[in-house]
This record gives sequence, structure tokens and C-alpha cells, in this order.
Amino acid sequence: MAYRTLNEINKSVASDVGAFIESAEDGFDRSVSSLVGNFISDCDCDIVLLAGPSSSGKTTTAGKIVQKIRESGRTAYTLSLDDYYHNAADIPLTKKGVKDFENVNALDIDLIHQTFSNLIENRKAEIPEFDFMSGTRKKEMKTLELGKNDVIIVEGIHALNPIITQGLDENHIYKVYISVSSRITDDDGNVVFSKRNLRLIRRMIRDYHYRNTSVEKTFSQWPEVLKGEDKYIFPFEKNARFRIDSFHSYESCLFRNEAVELLNTVGEDSRFYPLATELKNDFSRLSPIDLSKLPDNSLLREFI
Repeated sequence: MAYRTLNEINKSVASDVGAFIESAEDGFDRSVSSLVGNFISDCDCDIVLLAGPSSSGKTTTAGKIVQKIRESGRTAYTLSLDDYYHNAADIPLTKKGVKDFENVNALDIDLIHQTFSNLIENRKAEIPEFDFMSGTRKKEMKTLELGKNDVIIVEGIHALNPIITQGLDENHIYKVYISVSSRITDDDGNVVFSKRNLRLIRRMIRDYHYRNTSVEKTFSQWPEVLKGEDKYIFPFEKNARFRIDSFHSYESCLFRNEAVELLNTVGEDSRFYPLATELKNDFSRLSPIDLSKLPDNSLLREFI
């Protein structure tokens, strides 16, 4: 686990913001390159499983892994476990009667096994596509055919759960875990932005932009998301052969202005007002970075 202090971050912004951003991006790029190097040298695998909790940057990282594998001379594809959700009407419910999308059984496990088996044994499989607007799986399937040395990157919060690969030959599978594994502290070591709050901020901004979701709704969903992570994700991170920290040391500065603007929409009469106020106070201790400084290929673009 790594720590960055508010003072270090603010000094880096004031000194040379471009170099600060470049350093963070290069560090993450080196992590992905190291993963691909280990994967290529350590095993003759067909499938890379990429798992991590909400707002870890799985989707963008899967794409970056594909790019690095292709640069090595092999062909690679991505597949999302989100496309294996049961139709919304068949999703398990929480104790509160809410559809539990964090539950591993919200996925069609049998179809996942069928896909993996076909890809390993026959190098070809029919891939589903889930329509989140209608909450149903599309009737049409897409055909994916792998060449001799081709690789498929499978990303999803449950990708490391043993139920996903039950009965399959593990020699064909390489497991990777990604999350925000760093914190931001003050000079005395007190945590200002926890790992979970860094992910919450990412999710809050992403949900607003891509899911038309208010800050209060994101906050209301967060406790169930965390319960699902504790139950279905964190117990299995130990199964990973490689770990990636997706924290970018400049991200809170980059998100600062937009995050505060969104947090200001939470009224004083809301039960989430104390949390919104706490986060705004934390952001006030950071120097802002304009969004125009964000590189086009940054993982952080997944959230804005």
C-alpha cells in the first residue's frame, strides 16, 4: 500500500503540473507493461481474468493490456462479464428487496463456463451482449474465434471468484487483480482520502456522466456496493498472480472542481450532507488541475 501526502501533491502541481501528470501516467503504464511481460514469459495462457472492485478502472486497463499484448506480436480481445448478467427480472434480491447486481449469482455462471470451455477447447464461442437500457440480454450472439496464440482479456468484478472457473483447466488462465491501493494523507499520516473514498469519487463522477445518476443516488447505493465487495471480491484477490494499483497521484486534483460542483447539489436536508461536506472540505486542501490537462489515453477518462 502506498501513501501520498497532500503537501507532496500540491508541491508537484505548483512545480510542474505536466511532469506530475506524466510521471503518474508512466508509472501506471509500467505496471501494465510488467503484467504483460510476466504473462507472456510465465505461462502459455489463453485467458486473462481481470477483477477488482467498483471504479478500479477495469475496462480501460483491459484495453491497455490488449494493446500491450498486440505490441508483443500476439492478438488479443476483451470480454466483459457484465454481458453475462441474467435478465433483470431474474436478478437475485437483497434483504431489502432490491436487485442485487453485486451478487455473483446475478451472472449466468453456466453460460460463462460454456464460453470458457469452448474458447479453450475449440478456440471459438458465441458471446452474449447485455442491453442495460432494457435490462435484458440481446437475442443475437456474437461469434468470437481465437487463433492459435490469441488471448482474451475477461474483465469483471467477479472474475477471480472460483465459481467463475470451476471445472476449467487453470493452466490456461492468468489472474489479475486491480484496485485503488493507495491513500492520500496529511503530513502527520492521517488519512484524508481513503482508498474507498477515492473510488467513490470516481464512481460519483462517472455515474453522473454516463448513468444520469445523482450524487445522492450514488451515495445511497454505495453501502450495498461495499457489502458486495467484502463478500464477493476481496476474499478472492489472493488468487491473483499479478496486482495493479490504479491510483493516479494527481487524480484528486483533476477531479476537484467537478467533484465539488456535484457535491454542492446535496442539500442540507439530505442524510448525505455530512459526507458531502466532509469530501468538499478534503478537496479544499488540494490544488486543482484543469481537465484539459488530462491525457487522451489516461485511465481516468473512464470516469469523466
